[in-house]
Amino acid sequence: MPKTTPDKGFQKLKTDLAAGVVGRAYIFHGEESYLREYYLGELKKRLVPAGFEEFNHHRLDGKTLTMAQLVETVEAMPMMAERTMVQVTDCDLFKLNEASRGTLVSLLEDFPDYCCLVFVYDLLEYKPDKKYKKLCAALDKHVETVAFHAADKSDLMNWIRRRFRALGKDIDAQTAEHLIFTCGSLMTGLVPEIEKLGAYAKGKSVTVADIDAVADPVLDAVAFQLTNAITRGDYNAASEILAQLLKQQEEPFLILAAVGKELRRLYTARIALDEGRDKLWLMELWGMRSDYPARLLLDAARHTTRAWCEYSVMLAQRLDLRMKSEKGMDDVGEIKLFLMELAQKQ
Repeated sequence: MPKTTPDKGFQKLKTDLAAGVVGRAYIFHGEESYLREYYLGELKKRLVPAGFEEFNHHRLDGKTLTMAQLVETVEAMPMMAERTMVQVTDCDLFKLNEASRGTLVSLLEDFPDYCCLVFVYDLLEYKPDKKYKKLCAALDKHVETVAFHAADKSDLMNWIRRRFRALGKDIDAQTAEHLIFTCGSLMTGLVPEIEKLGAYAKGKSVTVADIDAVADPVLDAVAFQLTNAITRGDYNAASEILAQLLKQQEEPFLILAAVGKELRRLYTARIALDEGRDKLWLMELWGMRSDYPARLLLDAARHTTRAWCEYSVMLAQRLDLRMKSEKGMDDVGEIKLFLMELAQKQ
């Protein structure tokens, strides 16, 4: 089973905070916004006394930020506290002009002890550009970069159980895996689903039926349901799933991308069956953190042939190319025809 390598910056942040240590400057990035917001809150808790947020917790918009504003805010003395916290959201450090980069490097090299500066990448992706050598060197030396990625399976399962216990509910391992498969592995998305299930479930334990009844599935999970319906020969069910996606105003090209990915995964599962490979091979190939989706894929692949899988992948690629290149195309109608053709071949 693939292992998730813990981010060194994240591990150091956890260790430092447990020891009561807060650094001078951080870059927070990554897709797991739930963890990012939690640790921003932990920094604030340690740095900013209650009632003095206005004086000691400064939030700056990175899109309109000037270096003069940043320097002035960082150098502002704390009030009734030992340190200030300056939070800059969505400032692309590698798109600053030369003068601004120089000012930032100088600030980091002579940074006041009484400030903690956090650059938060929320809507922007953090992509270091090594051609800016002085900036990269200053960031490597003076700034702790912390990546917040999806938790590994064991940590996520334990977190899910704790969340349900707080709501007076239990969940077993297999049902928790179904929840992750259905709603994704990001805590950000799982929090509202767990709250919803805690309120809905009638019994002491949350069941798969509870999840299927009220959870909002991620697009990948719906794409699996759709392709699985086709492999079972149930075109009506596939049509209903597609209609629901369109009703939710999912973009046709995103639907096709998700279905195409699922068909490619199904093809590899068929190869695994034909060549005597197991679920571990599939997990390694697709970077799966759990064997649950691998088992589902293998079960679905048993209802297909290799020839059908090859044809379905080719058909999806062909439609993807047409949707990207042809103007005035009826995308919805073409996807319906695509699914019908898959069902007929199956």
